[in-house]
Amino acid sequence: MLDQQISELASQAEARIAAARSAQELEPVRVEVLGRKGVLAQISKEMGKLAPEERARVGKLLNAAKQALEEALEAGKKRFEESALRDQLDAEWVDVTLPAPGPRPGSLHPVSQMQMEIEDLFVSLGFMVLDGPEVETEYHNFDALNIPPEHPARDAQDTFWLTGGHLLRTHTSPVQVRGMERFQPPLRMIAPGRVFRNESVDASHDHTFYQIEGMMIDRDVSVAHLLYFMKTLLSEVFRREVTVRLRPGFFPFVEPGFELDIQCLICGGTGCPVCKQSGWVELLPCGLVNPNVLRISGIDPEKWNGFAFGLGLTRLVMMRYGIDDIRLLQSGDLRFLEQF
Repeated sequence: MLDQQISELASQAEARIAAARSAQELEPVRVEVLGRKGVLAQISKEMGKLAPEERARVGKLLNAAKQALEEALEAGKKRFEESALRDQLDAEWVDVTLPAPGPRPGSLHPVSQMQMEIEDLFVSLGFMVLDGPEVETEYHNFDALNIPPEHPARDAQDTFWLTGGHLLRTHTSPVQVRGMERFQPPLRMIAPGRVFRNESVDASHDHTFYQIEGMMIDRDVSVAHLLYFMKTLLSEVFRREVTVRLRPGFFPFVEPGFELDIQCLICGGTGCPVCKQSGWVELLPCGLVNPNVLRISGIDPEKWNGFAFGLGLTRLVMMRYGIDDIRLLQSGDLRFLEQF
């Protein structure tokens, strides 16, 4: 009699466990069947009335039923826990490859990084870092640099003219003029900043870009001094040996004048849009300061001489990082800028 009752009870309990739709529906089954006052506990109390051999057989059956039901309950509980975990993971899924929420750290523009790096280098070499206005006078931008109104060199610099004889500076050389007017030689100075040219925009030209120009005025300055500082500059900027060439160049504010070109680091000299298929990039016009420039600024060229150079910061950045389009640097595209 107890055998059949235990079997039927276990079968019914297992069916209820299998049919449960949540962990909460399992608890009543456990209490009703396996609890201290549950059905199996009541059956266990009846076993005292059985003969010893019958009691052993029913006891084994009762223990087997308890174990089977406990295992079924545990499996059901685990099934619902795993299901709940899957639901939670689906509801709280996060793409860990996306940027974290909240404020994102910024960074300096690559041109600013390059400017600060070069400033640190020249400060360590004893140079001052000077600044000047971006809206300049015609005198400081042209006349004081030995470029009078009729000089053809003005045609080479397409200028944004303003009213009242003012203009957007076409180079940072006016800062050097102001430096010579303010300080007495010997002096060493660099002038980094933004300049403007009214010209067509393409992969290697922009109407707004950045330069850094430098000047050293002292006694008995030679081309050898100029080449030393330029080689030091390039080796520090590119952190490796680069191929350069020095060729004659005409600039009204230096005499003699040179063009220092660097082999294109984008194409390795094979030719690309950045170097206009020539394999070389005009990087560093330089030379010894024209005596007229010294004289205009009140410095006696019989006692003092010096060198001057102009360097395109924007092009330096392009060469270092392999950027093949100058327009990217002022595009405002964060996807591009966040690489630096």
